Amino acid sequence: MKINADLMQRAIVSSSELSWVDSPLPGVQRRMLERDGDEVARATSLVRYAPGSHFSAHRHDAGEEFFVLEGTFSDEAGDFHAGTYVRNPPGSGHRPRSEPGCILFVKLRQIVPADQTHVCIDTTAGTWIPGDVTGMQVMPLHEFRAERVSLVRLEPNTWCNPQGYPEGGEIYVLSGVLADEHGAYPEGTWIRSPPGSVHTPKSESGCTYYLKTGHL
Repeated sequence: MKINADLMQRAIVSSSELSWVDSPLPGVQRRMLERDGDEVARATSLVRYAPGSHFSAHRHDAGEEFFVLEGTFSDEAGDFHAGTYVRNPPGSGHRPRSEPGCILFVKLRQIVPADQTHVCIDTTAGTWIPGDVTGMQVMPLHEFRAERVSLVRLEPNTWCNPQGYPEGGEIYVLSGVLADEHGAYPEGTWIRSPPGSVHTPKSESGCTYYLKTGHL
């Protein structure tokens, strides 16, 4: 299966317009943003667990990265509430479940083998630092070689400086409406920009988004 699989092409997906697709296990569904492969795939998705559902124990040979959007996700390491960012390194494994139900933004098979750092950050209690313009704040989440992962928050009526992505960039809008010279992107929009891309983010209403760069 190939969905937005060409990493050299710009991709924009409004996740709210996608249908939920059943996974192999009852109660677990996906909205597929990008995918290259079948059940074992390089993938970026929203994953929804119905209350009381679980996924069978499995190993992440190429790692897993996720952000809890709603509800509470659990595994052997504990309970992860909305706003938690997690990276499970290549070679790790777990048996995920959710008692109350949850929705996750998930990236699979996109961590290089040398990056063996386990990350778990409650961003609701994290520290924001000033960005490069007034009204912009950044919360760094992870860094390895050229890859940078962070949350970015723009206050209403904030215009950023041009942002370049020499090795590609990826955005998922968590709240509010992000815009640039190409259009406006409400909550739930996923954007992948290929290497060499440049844009100028702004927000009239204010927004918060996940930003990953240097990984394509």
